[in-house]
Amino acid sequence: MTLDQFLGLVGFAFVTSVTPGPNNLMLMASGANFGLRRTLPHMAGISLGHAFMALLVGLGLGAALAAVPQAKMALKVAAVVYMLWLAWKMAHASAPGDGKAGGRPLTFLQAAAFQWVNPKAWAMAIGAMAAYANSGGWPQVAMVAGLFALINFPSVMLWAAAGQALRSVLQDPVRLRVFNYTMAFLLVVSLWPVLKV
Repeated sequence: MTLDQFLGLVGFAFVTSVTPGPNNLMLMASGANFGLRRTLPHMAGISLGHAFMALLVGLGLGAALAAVPQAKMALKVAAVVYMLWLAWKMAHASAPGDGKAGGRPLTFLQAAAFQWVNPKAWAMAIGAMAAYANSGGWPQVAMVAGLFALINFPSVMLWAAAGQALRSVLQDPVRLRVFNYTMAFLLVVSLWPVLKV
């Protein structure tokens, strides 16, 4: 990989990691509802889960799924159902300490598993592997996946930190409810690319 290709990959990983998408919307909501510290496992699950998925895509999973239209449709249905469920949970999240049970951020494993039904994560993994690792063999595939994890973590942390910064504004239960419903709505809107394909 040349220096120009490496810098291109760094830019691609940063831009695709830091721009709005399902992961970042959920992290902002988690930061607002639970704080940055309790959202750390969620952030780590996104970064390492996506790197693992990208690695498998680069080693041939992406091509195998493209060859089986039923698998692609099953992933699409799973993505829609799971994201609608997450949006419902987000809309009905309660602030910590308000006495309601069930309010907790995603765990590391839940966030890692979410990458498999996240349309943006698939687009990022397939795009990165096609553009930067298509002729370099498994060492280059591993390097692309590892670099994504390194760049992704601080990028997604910005979203959780922004959510935490809103906590003082969201102390009012009405404002928190409006925020949670808005984040849930935006998560549902992020399904548009999946539905139109």
